[in-house]
Amino acid sequence: MTDTPSARAARLAHLRRAELAKGDPVALPLTLATMFHLPGDPAGYAQYGRFSNPTWDAVEKMLTHLEGAPALGFPSGMAATAAVFFGLLKSGDRILLPSDGYYTTRVLTERFLTRLGVTYDTRPTSTFLDGGFEGYRLVFVETPANPGLDICDLVAVCEAAHAAGALVVADNTTMTPYGQRPLDLGADIVVAADTKAPNGHSDVLFGHVASRNAEIMAAVSDWRKLAGGIPGPFEAWLVHRGLETLHVRFERMCNTAEAIAPRLAAHPAVSKVRFPGLESDPSHNLARAQMDRFGFLIGVTLGSEAAAERFINDCALIQPATSFGGVHTSAERRARWGDAVDQGFVRLSIGCEPADELWAALEESLNRSEG
Repeated sequence: MTDTPSARAARLAHLRRAELAKGDPVALPLTLATMFHLPGDPAGYAQYGRFSNPTWDAVEKMLTHLEGAPALGFPSGMAATAAVFFGLLKSGDRILLPSDGYYTTRVLTERFLTRLGVTYDTRPTSTFLDGGFEGYRLVFVETPANPGLDICDLVAVCEAAHAAGALVVADNTTMTPYGQRPLDLGADIVVAADTKAPNGHSDVLFGHVASRNAEIMAAVSDWRKLAGGIPGPFEAWLVHRGLETLHVRFERMCNTAEAIAPRLAAHPAVSKVRFPGLESDPSHNLARAQMDRFGFLIGVTLGSEAAAERFINDCALIQPATSFGGVHTSAERRARWGDAVDQGFVRLSIGCEPADELWAALEESLNRSEG
């Protein structure tokens, strides 16, 4: 079977089949144990809840299948990122971060890594190659960047960073493994917040790290075990269930985003739209080259803060909330968190509502927001 998103989705639905004995439940059982029956030599067996859990194992098997690389689960996307930083970096190391990516990664670095002797620089995603990568131990990319949706050339970044002796970490939260495969494009490590589309129901925090480098995964695994940054079994069970429908939801969300983005761009209340699927988007050609889909996030800039707030709050089919990737369409004005975006910039996360009904609600709210 070929390695396409559809082929991976088809196999994902049957991963448990090979492990089932006659009479076993098809659905994954939830294992809440912290202690395991362990007489004699404990080697090769489940030992303690901070070391391993059968429910973790199952969701990590799914993530490994989707990433095409060993994956480890964490209690949030930031926990996954922190495990990479604290598991791999040492005093004297220098790292590069996107200046327009998720702000918490920069805050974590400034407040905690710098205390340990790690230095950092930032650079815009759209010009991430400018200046080269000499002297960096680790290069962290987020493409498309959250929230502005700029894109960098992952293949070129990875080649240049590796030539300079740096590791490349790619945050793939906005795209999921069905939309983009950073490891196939040269990245050493993928981190992601499965809180978003992979779980998809806005009811659990989760994240993962994936890499084809055994030494990297051993270091990240040791950090998780010793620092205790472990996922809960129930959270892992919920993400396992969410992953079973990710392909269906992601396809619906991407299709709807592609239908709605040009309509938003044509509306008189909208001054600017960022969406990689638009031919007019500055990242469109690069997105076509390195992404399987264009994603479900749309950046919409309205004329003012007040217009943006009215658009979000008055739309019957928008959930005003932070985060993204749920089955419901959601939106927020990102400047309220301090992101370097226009005061009227709205990050719109397209959900699973029927496209025509969703557009009708968005258009009605846009028309009112002009007043």
